[in-house]
Amino acid sequence: MTSTDSQSTTTPSSPGGGKLARWAVIAVLSALLLAACILGYLGWTSTDTKVPEAGYVALVLGVVFSLVVGAGLMALVFYSSRKGYDEPVVLIPEPESDPDDGRGPH
Repeated sequence: MTSTDSQSTTTPSSPGGGKLARWAVIAVLSALLLAACILGYLGWTSTDTKVPEAGYVALVLGVVFSLVVGAGLMALVFYSSRKGYDEPVVLIPEPESDPDDGRGPH
């Protein structure tokens, strides 16, 4: 394989297509975020029901607990990755027993 062959496989066919697709994805995600914020605001303010203080305390505790659990799980993922616990299993063969040591099969 020559150097010209490797360049032709990595060069996109339309250089402007990548930028357009990126902006399209950003626009769609921004529109979804805006729609979610509007719906959240309308849902929060559409009723005249009052939330007691215990409800707000429960809401805050639930959010804090969820963040702590999420951060703890992410810390465990990074810890196990750095310590090598995520490596594939390697079969270590048992050493063959020496017939002179008396521990071999009878």
